[in-house]
Amino acid sequence: MNTFGRLFRVCIFGESHGECVGAVIDGCPAGLALVPADFAADLERRAGGAKGATARKEADVPLIKSGVFNGKTTGAPITILFENNDVRSEDYEKLKDTPRPGHADLVARMKYGGHNDYRGGGHFSGRLTVALVAAGVIAKKLLRPMKIEAEVSEAGGVKDSKAIGKAIDAALADGDSVGGIVECRVDGVPTGLGEPFFDSMESLLGHAVFAIPAVKGIEFGAGFASAGMRGSECNDDILTVVGKTKTNNAGGINGGITNGNELMFRVVVKPASSIAKEKRTVYLKTGKETAISVGGRHDACIALRVPPVLEAATAIVLADMMLMEGKIDRVLR
Repeated sequence: MNTFGRLFRVCIFGESHGECVGAVIDGCPAGLALVPADFAADLERRAGGAKGATARKEADVPLIKSGVFNGKTTGAPITILFENNDVRSEDYEKLKDTPRPGHADLVARMKYGGHNDYRGGGHFSGRLTVALVAAGVIAKKLLRPMKIEAEVSEAGGVKDSKAIGKAIDAALADGDSVGGIVECRVDGVPTGLGEPFFDSMESLLGHAVFAIPAVKGIEFGAGFASAGMRGSECNDDILTVVGKTKTNNAGGINGGITNGNELMFRVVVKPASSIAKEKRTVYLKTGKETAISVGGRHDACIALRVPPVLEAATAIVLADMMLMEGKIDRVLR
């Protein structure tokens, strides 16, 4: 449910407007150098406050409560907390009985019998991705010198960075939001990671990636474009005995196993559901249809904040697979 991984195991906990959110990372080898400053760069990339992102601005200081001693991991579970201080729970009181279209409000209420924390989306909130990013920082350190980079390649239906800004401005002016595409590339992935059939590399990455709120699709290499190709176009010519290929339509994976080429995939991020533009919902106490316009502080383009989260999810999968292959042992760095 809230835990992912076999050997490198990550458990995410907390609610958007609760006291804190955080992660427990179990299976990290002893001896990895780890201090709070290591988390700063990726946490800042994920943070709100920028144009098109939520105005909610948490300090996001990682509080390492266990698993680290004298600046090194001990091999015991690592617990990291992030306090929630910049909350406005009153914004959600009027939404308690009018579920927001596109959100988990209604299904969460039905699944948990109304006992779920509805404030800010509760446990379903993108706020919890801060904990995912923290776990990813640790995974990235284990994977060095492997390099994982994600970036927004499209938003609002356009690819040019200046045009993306204009598309977001137009959506904001209309009380609306836009979706986007985030591309992830990993250099230095060894051959042989992945366990067909159910634990193929695509399966595991898809499993982790769909834990990121608002992600609605994933494609590897040429992806859906390969449906319009012939085999002669789609097949990647092999150039060397170690598997280097001329093209990378497979996205670095054959038969569910990494082939030593660059790992490359893209994810679709839907438009933010909380918008000022009026939509229709039902008032749960009467069952009657009503109008809803969501105020408060919300992202106009969630995709802008997804890159560090996508990198984290990718790193967690790769760290787990590397441990399973015995490619990461006791680390003293």
